[in-house]
Amino acid sequence: MSFARRLRWLGRAGIPTAVLFASTQLDAQVQPRRTPAAPAAAKATQITSVEGITEYSLPNGLRVLLFPDQSKPTVTVNITYLVGSRHEGVGETGMAHLLEHLVFKGSKGHPDMAAEFTKYGARRNGSTWFERTNYFETVPATDVNLAWALDLEADRMVNSFIAKKDLESEFSVVRNELESGENNPTSVLVERAMRAAFRWHGYGRSTIGTRSDIENVPIDRLQAFYRKYYQPDNAVLVVAGKFDPAKTLALIENKYGRIPRPKRTLAAGNLLYANYTVEPTQDGEQLITVRRVGDSQVLLSVFHTPAGTHPDFAAVEVLGDILGNNPSGRLYKAVIDTKLAGVVVAQPYPPQRDPAVMLMLAIVRQEQSLDSVRTAIDNAIETARTGSFTAEEVNRAKTTLTTNIQLSLNNSEAIGRSLSEWAAMGDWRMLFLHRDRIAKVTPDDVQRVAAAYLKSSNRTTALFIPTKTPDRAEIPAAPNVAAMLAGYKGGEVVQAGEAFDATPKNIDARTKRATLPNGMHLTMVPKLTRGNRVNAQILLRHGTEASLTGKGQVPAFSNQMLSRGTTALTRQQVQDSLAKLKAQVGIFGGDNSAIASIETTRPNLMAVLDLVAQQLRSPRFDPVELEALKKENLAFLEQQKSQPQFVASRALQKKLMPKPKGHPLYTSNADELIADINAVTPEALKAFHLGFYGATYADMAVVGDFDAAEVTAAATRLFGDWKNPQPFARLVRTYVRSDSSFESIETPDKANAVFSAAQNVELKDDDPDYPAAIFANFMLGGSGMSSRITARLRQKEGISYGAGAGLNVQQLDRYGTWTANAILAPQNVERLQTAFREEIDRALKDGFTAAEIEQFRGGYLQARSQGRANDNELVGILVTRRFAGRTMTYDEDLEGKVGALTPDQINAALRKYIDPKRMIIVRAGDFAKNPAPKATP
Repeated sequence: MSFARRLRWLGRAGIPTAVLFASTQLDAQVQPRRTPAAPAAAKATQITSVEGITEYSLPNGLRVLLFPDQSKPTVTVNITYLVGSRHEGVGETGMAHLLEHLVFKGSKGHPDMAAEFTKYGARRNGSTWFERTNYFETVPATDVNLAWALDLEADRMVNSFIAKKDLESEFSVVRNELESGENNPTSVLVERAMRAAFRWHGYGRSTIGTRSDIENVPIDRLQAFYRKYYQPDNAVLVVAGKFDPAKTLALIENKYGRIPRPKRTLAAGNLLYANYTVEPTQDGEQLITVRRVGDSQVLLSVFHTPAGTHPDFAAVEVLGDILGNNPSGRLYKAVIDTKLAGVVVAQPYPPQRDPAVMLMLAIVRQEQSLDSVRTAIDNAIETARTGSFTAEEVNRAKTTLTTNIQLSLNNSEAIGRSLSEWAAMGDWRMLFLHRDRIAKVTPDDVQRVAAAYLKSSNRTTALFIPTKTPDRAEIPAAPNVAAMLAGYKGGEVVQAGEAFDATPKNIDARTKRATLPNGMHLTMVPKLTRGNRVNAQILLRHGTEASLTGKGQVPAFSNQMLSRGTTALTRQQVQDSLAKLKAQVGIFGGDNSAIASIETTRPNLMAVLDLVAQQLRSPRFDPVELEALKKENLAFLEQQKSQPQFVASRALQKKLMPKPKGHPLYTSNADELIADINAVTPEALKAFHLGFYGATYADMAVVGDFDAAEVTAAATRLFGDWKNPQPFARLVRTYVRSDSSFESIETPDKANAVFSAAQNVELKDDDPDYPAAIFANFMLGGSGMSSRITARLRQKEGISYGAGAGLNVQQLDRYGTWTANAILAPQNVERLQTAFREEIDRALKDGFTAAEIEQFRGGYLQARSQGRANDNELVGILVTRRFAGRTMTYDEDLEGKVGALTPDQINAALRKYIDPKRMIIVRAGDFAKNPAPKATP
């Protein structure tokens, strides 16, 4: 299963992935250098090649993976250092993650990384995990951009400053990141359970670290950590996307081959040791209890499992899918079908170098019995451990797992980062071997691993129970990866796509359009893609302001239920069909629209469209599924209702768009949402679908490898006769001048707080002022770490992990909103508000300089270009443009206007649309218990 899918289920369970999988988006400053470069570049040696990916090695020990994909108009540079939280010693917890932050502060050759990321339009990030730390940049595929990205990573490998002044400001940012996870009951519970499950191994320590270590780590200790691990002989460089392999390899040899291999000696203290800590066999079930403010009960069970490289791990993943799959999973049937809980998941941790764990988690409403859920889950686990598994459920899980891997292999940007995960476990080729192992898993294999690892003595849940005769699960050691992979070649290389430059002109030139008999519009951009990939979006529009008033949660639940079965197929049958077709389909929407998002391959496109048409036109509206969906929504909502982010966002939206209760654009509070959800019935959903849904006002966009005539014929057959039963009229947003106001909301026992500021703006996205206004906001708060607001609150003040601003303007109404947000420790709220207001006032008074504008302009334009280059984003753009009666010429004109903007135009737009006297301020947090520290006399 892909790493991205693991993050999705953790997020669905309410676990902040920024805390569990500590990941940052940082930027820079600068510093001097410590080791002289080697005098001459060294030549690389080819090591091996599997399925289009080739590995090279440089004499200094750097491993290089090249994955050319000419169909992708971007290139990703990813460098992984084989150091993570597992390598930290006493007093060093969180050091790997803290170092990840500081490396973005600058290097000798790249003193202002924040500006450079903006200039080159880079999508970049860094992340820290148990075994590794990685950094990547995805940029439009040009020689200049690739050379810049490679040079940046080569320079900060050995030339990052890691300065004391940066540590002093950044440790509080990391602390704020830690506090944001402390707000969430499930993330706290997982962190506590992992500490209990691992007595000695580093996997028991949270990657983000301990507050005291983060606050007190000496700078010289952090610098020594950097010098030891950030070296070519401890790194893997991956280049994936559109590039010339020979030219790129020569560039790598020149930039990285000059870096000397470090001299590692005992005296220098920089020897790299293999991990020799082995977690002892657990000798009894363990219980931990966390008592904090919250709105839902959470139950978590943790079982030790083998390393990701062990042959058993494939069967463990299949076991996790059988247990946790929705809706066929055994735990789902045990606690969701029986209405004992609202949410349940079961999943092994992402594969690790050493033995790790499987998690099973349930979210339970307060009025329900946690003991009943625990008993039901324990019984289901024991049945799995002592019973048998059917070929049907094993094959279903295998299909799901292998489909996710195959889809990721079709995406060079994603697979470039996935390769680094497996390289950290011992060898990147394990990704392919693991895929092959999954395909060979049998029901007997699944039963064997269930019996071996799902023992009560191997579990960490809630109670410690003494046992006279312990039945302990012996976890096998990680195998010899090199021996397993000797001679391994993998499967065939997938079909490559064409080189397509996604400029507005090229997109318009390739676009084919059609209108169906009922009025539905088709917008199609056929092109060759890697692995015959196709992306599509179908958007249905229905209803008017009057006809949608008073409908409560019925429209939203109608959309959510579309993916839960058709009149001919159950929900599970739909999921099985999509898995067999190697397709991913998501259906979502608002009060007056439903959107189906599709990703599949050319051979399966027609069958997938048939299935999606069934979902949209003939939904099942199964009462059992509806009840499960309501419980799921209620459990999530009740968990969120005391969270600062939820409370603040609802309060702010009410002020920005004051609508009467029942209006489609009314902002409900948590209790109103709960009442509306409880009121939803199958009969109401069926009546709404019958009375509103149709394709008269619909759009369908398709991008990728397909035949336009075939798609047009299929769309005509599937949707051409489907008409809306009643008129559609878009929900008009009318500008209302926002008046200055302030609201402070107490959310007790929450370590993290939220600050929001916003105002309405009278602006349309084709107004003469729009290019200047949107670009002014990009510089003020919309461009990441280098923007004014973010640089002040995070880089300079060090009081917010996440801060920024956005300008959202309608395309058909002269209405928009400007919003700014930041998370922070409650005791810093007054300091943050002061700094925020100072930055707004400075921008309005002094404006942006010509040099500053030029620094940002290229990055803004490249970011837009990169958005068009992603097919899953392009389909949405095409639908939006068509509805407004536009082609991609709109994008070309807008970018041309941005390219010609003068400082006077930009500063005038900023002053016209941003007015502190009209700003609404809302903040939420535990301010009563966390007052600002008193000034030292």
